[in-house]
Amino acid sequence: VTWSTHCHNDLGLATANSLAGIQNGARQVEVTINGIGERAGNTAMEEVIMAIHTHPNYYPVYHTINTTGIYLLSQLVSSLSGMVVQPNKAIVGRNAFLHESGIHQDGVLKNKLTYEIITPEVVGVTNISLVLGKHSGRNAFRERCRELGFSDLVEAEFQRVFDDFKSLCDKKKKVNDGDILALLSNQISSSTPASHFGLDSIQVVSGTHATATATVRLEDVRGGDVIVDAAIGKGGPIEAVFEAIQRIVKRRIRLLQYEVAAVGEGIDALGKVDVKITPEIEEVAANGDAHGKAARRERLRRSTFAANSAHTDIILASAKAYVTAINRMLAWEEEENANGGRSLVEERKVDV
Repeated sequence: VTWSTHCHNDLGLATANSLAGIQNGARQVEVTINGIGERAGNTAMEEVIMAIHTHPNYYPVYHTINTTGIYLLSQLVSSLSGMVVQPNKAIVGRNAFLHESGIHQDGVLKNKLTYEIITPEVVGVTNISLVLGKHSGRNAFRERCRELGFSDLVEAEFQRVFDDFKSLCDKKKKVNDGDILALLSNQISSSTPASHFGLDSIQVVSGTHATATATVRLEDVRGGDVIVDAAIGKGGPIEAVFEAIQRIVKRRIRLLQYEVAAVGEGIDALGKVDVKITPEIEEVAANGDAHGKAARRERLRRSTFAANSAHTDIILASAKAYVTAINRMLAWEEEENANGGRSLVEERKVDV
């Protein structure tokens, strides 16, 4: 019999309870990256692994995890799930290895182990800065991508990231690993299969005493047409952009999450936007609705679709993330259509 632990973090004790289980005979722990999960989340994999890693003589077990990939894995899961890692999260939070206190800084400069039980490099966190210009070499950039764990980029993917990198070099004096990871995250996030729409351009007008307006141009990837529409946003330019996109795709969408975080420091820092959406769909009538149709609608109502994008212009980043999330939603609906008859879009049109 293999005893297992499955802990939730309702009282902040998921990791402690899992480690106690290991000490008392458990040889399987059920964990998640970044501790994601229901309510307060599940036991965080990175915390359990690094506890065992730093105290090999204390726990009666060992691990075979490549710890240098933990940070990159954390960033990948955060990017694809749309669940932002809190800055002070143990092991993988962006503040996990920062020291502001003067006493702390002095101690770390003399000996890193004064205040750091593990070094950033052990979990794959680096502080290497690349000072590259627009005409700097592709080989150096490709090599840095490999060192960051992205060695399997095909030529087309690499070219898109490299173009974004050169564009960023025009706007920032220094481009560091955080910036490069954000650009790579853009590539991952936008690589949605069977995309329906691509962002062509946006134009926004906003001011203290003016109602925000936005004009958006989207490309219909399959039809080849470019569709233009405009909208106003009483709450500001982001609302105007999202409303214009909804008008173009002819869907009503509920925004569940919208977060903006700076990548790095400075006024020229990239802004990373995370969005999570779900489609607005009218209530299924209690009578006169087929069971299969109602079941598919219920699945759609409970489904959420996340995406993120990074850019020095947070309004543009917001639009890109929103369009990517919509593409994922539409691709999911197509899969539902393939597995269960008419698409939810067609059903909705018939009912309306």
